[in-house]
Amino acid sequence: MSSGTPFLIVVLTILLFSCAEENHKLVLPDPGIPTYGKQKINLSQEELKDRILGALVGSAIGDAMGLSTEMWNRGDIQRQYGYITGLTPALSNKSPEGSWAHSLPAGATTDDTRWKVALTHYITEHHPKLNAENFAQFIIAYYQDNTATLADKTVLTQPDSLDARIKKINWIKEWARVALAFKEDTKAYLGARDRFYGGEISCAGLLYAPMLGLLAPNALSAYDLAYKHTLFDIGYGKDISSIAAVMCNMALQTQDMDSILQAYTLIDPYAYQDSRLIGRISRSIAIGVEHYVNNALDINNIPLSQSLVLNDSLILGKIGDTPAIVVHKDSIRIKIPENYPGSALDWYRQDAIYRALEQNQHRIAFQAGEIWEILYAGLLYGDGDFTKTLQFIINYGRDNDTVGAVAGMILGAKEGYVKLPEQLKKEVLHINKDLLGIDLEALAQELTELAYSE
Repeated sequence: MSSGTPFLIVVLTILLFSCAEENHKLVLPDPGIPTYGKQKINLSQEELKDRILGALVGSAIGDAMGLSTEMWNRGDIQRQYGYITGLTPALSNKSPEGSWAHSLPAGATTDDTRWKVALTHYITEHHPKLNAENFAQFIIAYYQDNTATLADKTVLTQPDSLDARIKKINWIKEWARVALAFKEDTKAYLGARDRFYGGEISCAGLLYAPMLGLLAPNALSAYDLAYKHTLFDIGYGKDISSIAAVMCNMALQTQDMDSILQAYTLIDPYAYQDSRLIGRISRSIAIGVEHYVNNALDINNIPLSQSLVLNDSLILGKIGDTPAIVVHKDSIRIKIPENYPGSALDWYRQDAIYRALEQNQHRIAFQAGEIWEILYAGLLYGDGDFTKTLQFIINYGRDNDTVGAVAGMILGAKEGYVKLPEQLKKEVLHINKDLLGIDLEALAQELTELAYSE
């Protein structure tokens, strides 16, 4: 027997025992990734056009309803307007992110609608190669094209033309800085992105990402497509922007609001929920909203003490010479805003939700988490009713034009253009086309033809 024989026996023995152990080892499979909703949206070309137009016009309605009170607190809204039920004149000054002219009529819109125009051009120009690189280049091209107009000799003799050109550059300047850095290298990109609008977790992607959900074949691909375009978002703001795209996609699939609202719970391809200690911030915000909205809706009676306190009806006075708490009998009822369409109990419930929202306000109103919270509360409270949802959001205030634009897009995609409120949609279409040069019907036609060209 050779000297190598014992070694061979040892090796064979080890392999034998290893095989025996493997044969008896229990291996439980990991669960697969669940699917949510339809794997492919099945709408006729006519139906899809109605839904896309509904989304664009619904978004513009929400934007227009919020323009006159953008960034206001609800107390100021009530003092000036009572309860806003429709479109109001935009009596504010022009700004890069707001309207581009002073004191526009009811129906005018802001950068929220301009982004829908820009994204339509981006989509038609680069489809099917929709990715971060092409999106960044699209923004750079817009910025550089408009910057080049400053060299036009006209501005030397017509200062007003300079103002008109600068506003279009100021609108995109923050975005162009990030886009240019993105094309340069990772270090430059991270530095520019982290100072985007002061480094806040802003609502950047919410201005355009929901629209990508209208063209994606299913909810998961809507999230992924939106996420890849959120190069201006930071942290969980990327997740929130992508969830909004999912909700728009689901709105094309179902009329059930629960299915639209809960879609994000099963769509988390980047595993935000696995974050240690924190979990998924968008989910915890939504759960909190569900808690206080449902609690408010469960209220069946207005407590008398609350009614008195809300109306400043309890005061320190005297009965004869004896100190006493005096109640004004004519002011026992809760003060509800002028033009409010519901009952006192309806307002008490809505006010309870508003007060809960106010506990979580951020220093900056366009913070993504705050916008997500207001959006989710409005959609949950409105339960699919376009008018009720938009009125809830607009009358709360804060960045109400952006929240209104996202909610309007989701519900517009769900209902379609035909079912949107007649007067609102006609006025918004007219003002945007004839005064602002934004033809929403033409945009819807472009996107529909593109979707059906595949």
